[in-house]
Amino acid sequence: MAILGLQLQPRFPVLTGFSHSRLSSTTIHARAVSSVSSLPSKLKKWNNGGRLPRRLVVGLGASFWAQLMNMAGNSKSFMASARLKSTVEQALQNVDWPEQFPFKDEDFQRFDESPDSLFYEAPRFVTHIDDAAIAALTKYYSEVFPPSNTPGVSILDICSSWVSHFPKGYKQERIVGMGMNEDELKQNPVLTEHVVQDLNLNPKLPFEDNSFDVITNVVSVDYLTKPLHVFKEMCRVLKPGGLAIMSFSNRCFWTKAISIWTSTGDTDHAMIVGSYFHYAGGFEPPQAVDISPNPGRSDPMYIVYSRKLST
Repeated sequence: MAILGLQLQPRFPVLTGFSHSRLSSTTIHARAVSSVSSLPSKLKKWNNGGRLPRRLVVGLGASFWAQLMNMAGNSKSFMASARLKSTVEQALQNVDWPEQFPFKDEDFQRFDESPDSLFYEAPRFVTHIDDAAIAALTKYYSEVFPPSNTPGVSILDICSSWVSHFPKGYKQERIVGMGMNEDELKQNPVLTEHVVQDLNLNPKLPFEDNSFDVITNVVSVDYLTKPLHVFKEMCRVLKPGGLAIMSFSNRCFWTKAISIWTSTGDTDHAMIVGSYFHYAGGFEPPQAVDISPNPGRSDPMYIVYSRKLST
C-alpha cells in the first residue's frame, strides 16, 4: 500500500491587510511519496522514538488515516484547488480511529513559544482570509445558524477578534466572543459580551454547562496547544444537540501554529480537527465540508463540524 509522507513546500502569500515585512504566512502542501508500511506499524515507530526530520514528517499519523480513506493514490501535489474538494470532504467518512489519541505533546509545540499574550498584545484590525473566503464562510453560517433573533439562542465565538464573519445584521440575545485582545473584541459589532482569555494557558471555559447553541472558531483551531481540553470544554458548555463549527484555510501565523499543523496539508488538517472531536468525546462523528469559493484563485475554506450528543 502506498503511504503518504509529508514534504514541506513553504510559500509566503500575503494575508489581507498584511505585508511580507509584517508577517510570514505559509501554505503547506502534502505530497504522496512511495513507501510500503501499515498504519499500526508506522504509528508504533512514531510513538517509540523512530525519528525522521521533525519539521518534515511530524504529521505522518494524520496522512496515514487519510490514506486509509483513499484520499490519494498518486504522486500529484495536493494544492489548494478543486482537486482537494473530494479528499477533504471524504476525509472524515467512516474513519477507523485508533484506540488512543495518536499525537504527542511535541506535536503541539510551536516555533515561537513566547507568551501568546505578547504576540497578541497589539490589536490587528485586519482579516486573515481573503474576501471570497469570508463570503463563503458567511454564506455557510447563514445556512446553518438559528434564525436571527431566535428567543433563547446563545452563540460562543472562541478565538474571536474584531469581526466574526456572521451574516450581516445577525443578532441573538447572547453572542459571546472569547479572544486575546480586548481592543479587538470591543470593536466586534455582533458581540453582546466578551471575555479575554488565553486558551493555551487556561482551556477552562468560564461558562455554565449547556449554555450555548452554537460554537464557532474561525481560522484559529491551528493555534490551540491543548485542543482536547478545549474541545471537552466546548462539549460541556454546548446544549445537547448544539453545533460546533471549526473553519480553517491554509493561512496562519506559522510561528504560532502547532507543529502538527504546519507539517501537514489541508486534508490532514480535516483529520486532525476531526480527531479533536472524536477523542474529546460527547460529539457525533465529525464531518468535513469544503466551501472554497474559487479553487485555485482565492483562499481555500474548509469546515469541520459536529454536534453534541443529545443524550
